[in-house]
Amino acid sequence: MEEAFLLNQTSIVTYFRLSGLSVNQKVQMAVFSMFLIFYVLTLIGNILIVITIIYDCRLHTPMYFFLSNLSFIDVCHSTVTVPKMLRDTWSAEKLISFDGCVTQMFFLHLFACTEIFLLTVMAYDRYVAICKPLRYMTVMNWKVCVLLAVALWTGGATHSIALTSLTIKLPYCGPDAIDNFFCDVPQVIKLACTDTRLIEILIVSNSGLISVVCFVVLVISYAVILVTLRQQISEGRRKALSTCAAHLTVVTLFLGHCIFIYSRPSTSLPEDKVVSVFFTAVTPLLNPIIYTLRNEEMKNALNKVMRRNEKKEGKFKSIGH
Repeated sequence: MEEAFLLNQTSIVTYFRLSGLSVNQKVQMAVFSMFLIFYVLTLIGNILIVITIIYDCRLHTPMYFFLSNLSFIDVCHSTVTVPKMLRDTWSAEKLISFDGCVTQMFFLHLFACTEIFLLTVMAYDRYVAICKPLRYMTVMNWKVCVLLAVALWTGGATHSIALTSLTIKLPYCGPDAIDNFFCDVPQVIKLACTDTRLIEILIVSNSGLISVVCFVVLVISYAVILVTLRQQISEGRRKALSTCAAHLTVVTLFLGHCIFIYSRPSTSLPEDKVVSVFFTAVTPLLNPIIYTLRNEEMKNALNKVMRRNEKKEGKFKSIGH
């Protein structure tokens, strides 16, 4: 009895082995270069958006308030997985501690779920702005915006705590290989030394249901917006369509991954890694591109911030001389 207990104690998994994206050294170097560029551009683009919205008073509106939240989430979401993956490309053994794996899963689901709720709120904001313009500032006042922000972060935290708690309560005694470049709940629970069918059902009914329901709500919202836009003047319609097209692009890319991964049992597919790359590295980079290149207000505000920095640099140079 004592020997069996000692055996169980020594067989508990303390580290997981990540497979990464490739075992080929040349491919890994190419992946490192690509992800490093994506990550740096993600940081620069999203942080620049947040700074621009803070400094430009004309952007102190509900839409840009939520956009600044989206940029902040994208920076955090990308930081949860990409730096670890970049470091692992130089390591023969891509190890992550059990605690590190749990931490990664918690923050991954915190930021992902919060972003899903945020995209839904942004769709509602556009619906009110386009379909009920006279009531917009009454419905979407600052008190409502702050309450919505608190609610979506609280919802994301609750979702993440629930999933992480279910995962860490399972016994792990081997194997320890995760077929991905980061820890996620579906891959981790497959390694548990117990029947996980009930937990898989809970994951599908939780994460999968949230993704599908939010996606349906978003599609209905934008369908109503498009019907409303048919009755508006051409210039207003063009601007609104541009904004909605940007939102729909982000929604499709982001929620498409969530539905693909979390709306099915925990089985590995060859496409999982490709979808995960878009989820963790590409989508956070696309947000600043979509919301700046397709938005005249953001482009004008960015130019204003750049000119202000150039003037400051000119003053410092003149003082130095």
